[in-house]
Formats: sequence, structure tokens, C-alpha cells
Amino acid sequence: MTTHSHGTPPVLDVPGADPRLINADLAPTAPGGRTWGAFDIFSMWMSDVHSVGGYTFAASLFFLGLTGWQVLVAMVVGIVAVYLLMNLIGRPSLKYGIPYPVVARMAFGVMGANLAAVIRGVVGIVWYGVQTYFASKAVQVLVLSFAPSAEALTHNSILGLSTLGWLSFLFMWLFQLLIFLNGMETIRRFIDFCGPAVYVVMVALAIWILSQSGLSSLSLQLGKPAAGSSLGHMANAAMLIVAYFAALLLNFGDFARFARDERAMTLGNFLGLPLNFLVFAIITVIVTAGTLNVFGEAIMDPVHIVERIGNPWVVALGSITFIVATMGINIVANFVSPAYDIANLRPERISFRLGGLITSILSVLVCPWLFVASPQAITIFVSIFGAVLGPMFGIMICDYYLVKKQNVAIEDLYTLSPQGALYYQSGWNNRALVTLAISGVVSIGLALSGAYGLIASVGDWGWLIGALLGGLVYYALSGRAPQAAPLAGRTLAP
Repeated sequence: MTTHSHGTPPVLDVPGADPRLINADLAPTAPGGRTWGAFDIFSMWMSDVHSVGGYTFAASLFFLGLTGWQVLVAMVVGIVAVYLLMNLIGRPSLKYGIPYPVVARMAFGVMGANLAAVIRGVVGIVWYGVQTYFASKAVQVLVLSFAPSAEALTHNSILGLSTLGWLSFLFMWLFQLLIFLNGMETIRRFIDFCGPAVYVVMVALAIWILSQSGLSSLSLQLGKPAAGSSLGHMANAAMLIVAYFAALLLNFGDFARFARDERAMTLGNFLGLPLNFLVFAIITVIVTAGTLNVFGEAIMDPVHIVERIGNPWVVALGSITFIVATMGINIVANFVSPAYDIANLRPERISFRLGGLITSILSVLVCPWLFVASPQAITIFVSIFGAVLGPMFGIMICDYYLVKKQNVAIEDLYTLSPQGALYYQSGWNNRALVTLAISGVVSIGLALSGAYGLIASVGDWGWLIGALLGGLVYYALSGRAPQAAPLAGRTLAP
């Protein structure tokens, strides 16, 4: 076992590992580095859900035209499915102590995993920039609330942002980077704070809304009754929830690798997903429904709610809280994964910290404020990159559970020897690549066709279709060619 500075947990030595495939961040986490308990996993999910985007998403489910109990049933089905799928994708990382790009080597090959890592990394980098931009807008509102004279800095434009816009964006960019560069232990402590902090403010907001509106004014059905089959709308709502977690359904292993044991992972997932998601959703609908009576309209953005209260200190508290919440989800969902993914490209030269720095720089270069201003750009990006997340999930799950039967040698994950079971064809598993091409084209085609009205939209069923197709095609192709088995005498787990 070796230990490292800068907050890097201790890792296991892998005899004979090729330096092109390993560094201190990609090596298996040693038992001494597995410090994440159930509360830490729980807090990670709170950070992911308790954001302005998470609030708006949860509230929007009650505007689908379903009754309150129908939405709650759909939410239970959807979030329980997410819970089970997260446990599936997290187990290989938990067993071997390895992050997502190393797990991807099992299915895609020791070099082919770079493709899987780049796809997930691009998604993370773009959304990291977008979330940072959204948080910077809250910073700008906060500045203007206490320094109205700063409004003079909003009348110019430098590459699409005003001077105050740039100052707010760079402040958020640097603040997040400083937290990240201190390592995973600092990230763990930060997200342990984020999720509970938002709960305190949300509960306080709900209590204030109830004191102003009363229970009699609340209604769980906030939208017009939906036409057609209620079951169909409930199923769509459930799939909407699964699609919301699509990115983390690939790289949850980046966090599961630090869990103390399987109980910590599964209990943390249960508390953070089914239980936390439902409680948070109920709080959001209480607040959103209450705004109908208090303000005369349903307000789905919590920052706008605290702004309407009129007290500058309440505005400050609410804005700061949701800035912190956005930072939490940004680090969890959009920062850690690209850092590992970039490090996986050149492990001998790029560390997790350097990968994070590169992620930060790229997130600025994509100019997220211009990106979100173009609905067509978002549609194309989500259709092309988001649509292949499902097929990749299906391939990885099928490979680990059905093809390899949860039996992988650690040494094979870090060797470029042709005798390695994961070397395949020059480090690439052609069966996984063919499967990804077939299922990815179908998923992207369905997403683009639906987005542009060429065919009836499959909505958020695209993820499930892609995952099932990816798993089925990969299993069919794998059955036609024998898989190389781990060499006798190799270690199966740390």
C-alpha cells in the first residue's frame, strides 16, 4: 500500500502495472482510503438533488397533469429504479476500489476505455460550465442587492458577458477549483455540508409559506388534467426521473470506490435516493403550491421566491444557500468525473488534480453563456452525447454481470500485455465498439427525430431503449466469441 499527499487516499500497488494505465488516482483504493460511510454517500446525493435545477425538476413533475398520488407513485417507481441501477453500477468500483474509466476497461478494453471516458467527460465539462454560469448569475443578483452601483458594470459585453458577469463567473470558477484541488477528502467534507444546509433553508421556506398560505390552499395537482392514459403519463414521469440521473448512472463508481463496505453504499444510496428524493419533492410542492396563494402565481425557482419575500438578508441567505447547492451538484455530477476521465488519457502525466484543472479551463472555453442562449445547440448536444449514455450503461452492466460474471483480475485492468484478458484487439474490444455504434446511432436518431418533430417523440424513454439495446446487442456479440479468462493465480479483489 502507498499513500499520497494533496488529499489523495492511499492506494494499492499493482505489480507489473503499465505506467500508461495507472497513477495514484486511478490505482485501486486501499482499505485505509475507504472512508466514506453511509452519511457521506447520503450527503453526496443530497448535493446532487438539492440544487436549483433539482428543485425545479421535482416541482415540474407536479405540473404534468397527474393527480398528487399518481405523481408520487411514479416518483417511487422511478427513484427506486435509479436506486437499484446505482447499486449495480457501483459494485465493481466498490469491489476493486477503482473509478469509472478503469471500470470501463472491463468492457471496452484497456485502451478503448478512453473513448467511454471522453464521451462522459465531454458531457461533464459542458454541464460544469453551464452550472457555474447559472451559479454566477445568483452571485450577480447578490452583488446588485447590496451594491446597486455595480449595475453600471452590466452595460457592456465582453464575449457575451458583462464586466460584472465575468467577475461573478470567475469568482464561482475559482471558488470551486480551490475546493477541488484540495482533494477528495475536502470534497467529501464539502458535500457533507451542502445537502443538509439546503434542507435547513428549504424547511424554513416551507414553514414560512405555510404560515402565509395555510394548509387549505395547498394542492398537489398543479397542472391541467392530462389527456390520455394516466398510466402512460405515470410511466413517462418515472422515466423522466431515471433520465435525470443518467450521467451519474455511469460514473457513480467514482464515489462508490471510497465506500467502507457494501452496506455503507446501499444504505447511503437508499437514504439519498428514494427517501431523500421523495422528501425533497414533497417540500418543493408545498412551497410551489403555496406560492400560488402568497404571490398569485406558481414560482418554481426558489431564488425568485426568496427575492419576492423582500427582506435583503433573506435574499442573501437564500442566494448563498443555493449558490452552495449548485456548487455541490457541480462538483458531484460534473467535475469529479471529467477529472478522472482526462487523467485516464495519460495517467503517467495527468493526475486527478491536473485533470480537474484542465476540466475547469475547458469549461470556460465552451462559453456556457452562449451555449445556453441557443436552444438548438443544447438540443444537438444532448441528442448526440446524452443519447449514448444509456447504451454505454447497458454495455458495462451486461459485460460485468452476464459476460464476466463479476470476475475480473486487477492486474488485467492495468496491463498492456497481449496476454491480459482485457487487452482484446490491441487494447480495444471491438464487440463493445460495434455495440456502441449500433445502439448509439439508434439512440441519437430517436433523440434528434423527436426533438425536431420528425417522428413521435420517445421522450425520456430513449435512455432505457439505448441501455436495453446496448446490453442485448453486446450480449449477442459476446456469445459468438469466447472471452479471455483471468490468468490463474491472479488477485480477484483488493
